[in-house]
Amino acid sequence: MPVACDDLRAFLQADGGCMLVEVAAVDGSTPREAGAWMLVSATATFATIGGGQLEFMAIDHARRALRQGQPAAPLTIPLGPEIGQCCGGRVRLVFVTVTPALAARLLERRDREVAARPSVHLFGAGHVGNALALALSLAPVRTILVDGRADELAAARIPGVETRLTAVPEAVVREAPKGSAFVVLTHDHALDFLIAAEALRRDDAAYVGMIGSKTKRATFRSWLSREGGPATLADRLVCPIGGAMLHDKRPAVIATLAAAEILTAVLSPAGPGHIPVEGRSAARPAD
Repeated sequence: MPVACDDLRAFLQADGGCMLVEVAAVDGSTPREAGAWMLVSATATFATIGGGQLEFMAIDHARRALRQGQPAAPLTIPLGPEIGQCCGGRVRLVFVTVTPALAARLLERRDREVAARPSVHLFGAGHVGNALALALSLAPVRTILVDGRADELAAARIPGVETRLTAVPEAVVREAPKGSAFVVLTHDHALDFLIAAEALRRDDAAYVGMIGSKTKRATFRSWLSREGGPATLADRLVCPIGGAMLHDKRPAVIATLAAAEILTAVLSPAGPGHIPVEGRSAARPAD
C-alpha cells in the first residue's frame, strides 16, 4: 500500500528492508522527470515514479531482488503499447538497496525539500478556510491556518496544517517568508481589508487573494483610498478567489478551485506575481 507523502521516517522505521527506485534518465515524453524516486518494501511503497505499468514493473523488479537478497539491475523501459502506456518516451531506472547511511541521506534531502516549500497563509478558520486548508494539506506547500479564535483553530485539526493563534494577523503577514501566498477569508470584512492591504504591500508575495465578490473588491479599493493608500494596490488582488467559471458558493467547491489557483502561483517557476488578475473581479456573486 502507498504511504502518505510526508511519512518517510515512519516508512523507514516500519520496514526492515526496502529499495530506492530512481529515474536516472528520460528520453521523450515520460510520467516523471529524471531524479524522481520512490521506495519499495515487501509490503508498501513510498512516493511515486509516475504510476501505471512503469511503476508496477519497477515495484515487481525491486521486490524480487529484496526477496532474493540480491542487487537489482537497472531497467530501461520504453513507454509504448507493449507495456500498455502511450507516453512514447523511454525511462531508465536504477535500484539501490537502502542502507542506514542512504536512509540518513534520504531523510536529510526530504527535510531540505520540506523546509524549502512555499508558505500559504490562510486567514480565517471558517468553513471555506478549513476546506481550503484540507485541499492544500496533501500539496507540497507549508499551510498555516491563522485566526484569533482559539476554539475555531482547535476544531480545525487538519493533519499537515499548522495553526497560528493571534490577535494581530498583520504581523503574520510581515513575518512570512518571501514567495508566500496570503488568502484572506475571515469573518469580518474590516479585518479582511486590513490583512489584504498588508499583504499587497509585499512585492514578493506570490499570491494575495480574498474571498468575496465584485462588490467587495470595489469596496476594498474605496477603503484603500480613504485610508490613504494607493488604490492601485487592489490591482494585484485576486477577488473572488477560485476564478469565474463556476458560480458555486459551496465551501468545498470554492476551496478546490482556489487551491489550484494558489498552487499555480506558488509553484510556478515564473516567480511571484505572475498570475494575471485583472478582469477577475466579476466572478462569484456576493455572499
